[in-house]
Amino acid sequence: MKFPQNSAPLIHLYSRNGVQVHMKREDLVHPEISGNKFWKLFYTIQNYQNEKKEKPLIITFGGAFSNHIAAVAKVGQLENIPTLGIIRGDELEKNWQKNPTLKLAHENGMNFRFVNRETYRNKESLSEKLLAEFPQSCIIPEGGTNDFAVKGIQHMLNFETEQFDYLCSAVGTGGTLAGISKFCKENQQVLGFSVVKDLEQKKLISQLSGKRNFELVDATFGGYGKINEDLIYFINSFKKEFKIQLDAIYTGKMMQKLQMMIDENYFPQNTKIVAFHTGGLQGNFGVNLQLTKKKKVLLNLEH
Repeated sequence: MKFPQNSAPLIHLYSRNGVQVHMKREDLVHPEISGNKFWKLFYTIQNYQNEKKEKPLIITFGGAFSNHIAAVAKVGQLENIPTLGIIRGDELEKNWQKNPTLKLAHENGMNFRFVNRETYRNKESLSEKLLAEFPQSCIIPEGGTNDFAVKGIQHMLNFETEQFDYLCSAVGTGGTLAGISKFCKENQQVLGFSVVKDLEQKKLISQLSGKRNFELVDATFGGYGKINEDLIYFINSFKKEFKIQLDAIYTGKMMQKLQMMIDENYFPQNTKIVAFHTGGLQGNFGVNLQLTKKKKVLLNLEH
């Protein structure tokens, strides 16, 4: 993999209750390998390519609407490496073509294996079996979080981000926040907006970053992947005001919770905040698919 030609612009969003909020647009680094996914995969893929395997294969894991699955498929296409996605939910095997994420991943060359949820949960055993079957493969964990991913996240930080008191990111598997925590300046505080209930999350992030300069904020709003009308209204209003599309699983919940915290005077006066837009916008098509089935208000995805 090569460094992207595009940079992630830093923009001022608003000032509210004496707090300045900026956004770093990592979603613009690459049109299809979205946001933090690019940086999380960067060194993993680069290291694997250096091994020069005779029969290269990238294997990874994800759910039906996984940003990580979509990103790995595109990386494989661009780097000419075959990819195999281990997909949670064997019920998807017969109708995956109707799923926008899996359809896109397949168009980018990814093959699939669908496994039931019980088998999927035991990824250590599953990975061992896959490595025995494909001994020259690169097996990337769900979400891409490993030591290489943490190393890659350092490229989301630069001289521009050094001016901020708080660095904010949505948290799923924890790799992105671990990288921000590890490579930020000593005087900076890191806030992770957790969109999934995981009691081991804080421990894992500490292990990966080697630091404890971060706090986790509950931004699940009912649970991972749970979406209510307030969130849809917030995302659509945010887009109308700032001309920026958020996703409903990660950045939408982060920005909604951040605004609530500012309104509740969580931050001291004159605080400067930067929130990282980590992409994941392809997942919005899957969200609207589910909302349509439930006859709910949809995300506005028009350009």
